[in-house]
Amino acid sequence: MDERDDVVVEEPLEIRIAGETIAVTMRTPGHDRELVLGFMLAEGIITSAMDVMTVTYCGRIGDEARENTIDVTLVPGVRPPFDPETGLLTRRGTLTTSACGVCGRRSIDDLVESIRPLTGADRGVERSTLAGAVRALRDRQWIFGRTGGCHAASLVDFDGRVVATFEDVGRHNAVDKVLGSRVLAGEVPCSNHVLVVSGRSSFEIVQKAFSAGVPVVGSVSAPSSLAIDLAKRANITLAGFVRDEAMNVYASPERIVG
Repeated sequence: MDERDDVVVEEPLEIRIAGETIAVTMRTPGHDRELVLGFMLAEGIITSAMDVMTVTYCGRIGDEARENTIDVTLVPGVRPPFDPETGLLTRRGTLTTSACGVCGRRSIDDLVESIRPLTGADRGVERSTLAGAVRALRDRQWIFGRTGGCHAASLVDFDGRVVATFEDVGRHNAVDKVLGSRVLAGEVPCSNHVLVVSGRSSFEIVQKAFSAGVPVVGSVSAPSSLAIDLAKRANITLAGFVRDEAMNVYASPERIVG
């Protein structure tokens, strides 16, 4: 007997500033405003919602492609990054896929050089809180439960309160949606918070956490070597293989207490 199988949706989202394309990402539709604002925060284009005038879909209402393009108008005086060689708006050099969001940067070394150690957390996080945040993430992966093809990210404060959770076909998109929701709420930087992600912790996951001032990152799987290097440089606590009460801590272990 034939059985129907739910499949996660993946569609392109073109991100524009004042009509000019800066990136195209493959994402699961939904919470696109959060995704765009989180992306722009991580790219250093904005620092808060006060830098943004409008975030709107392009095209005519009823057009199927309308919800796959978003245009952002920045507040006068907020300048997006320009390429000094061409004078044009800096953009991602390649498609930002659901699997990899760091592709196309002109130089990872340039980005790392701009990183300064993170400050702001005024206390540590209990080991049980970090472990509980990862467990809670599993329980909140409703799309994954139906499709088996979705990543998730969650922001939890040091007292264990879940602040935001989003799913997406791409890990970095899920993180952008989480952090973009904090931009909309006016709650950036996110000191005294933990970012937990399904799968592994990549370089870009740590970089996005840094952009939002998140001092602790935990994942159910392994971090990459670049993620560890960046976490050490940025003074971010990076934990991997967080399962039950066990975990490996790769950077700034002093924030984990208990």
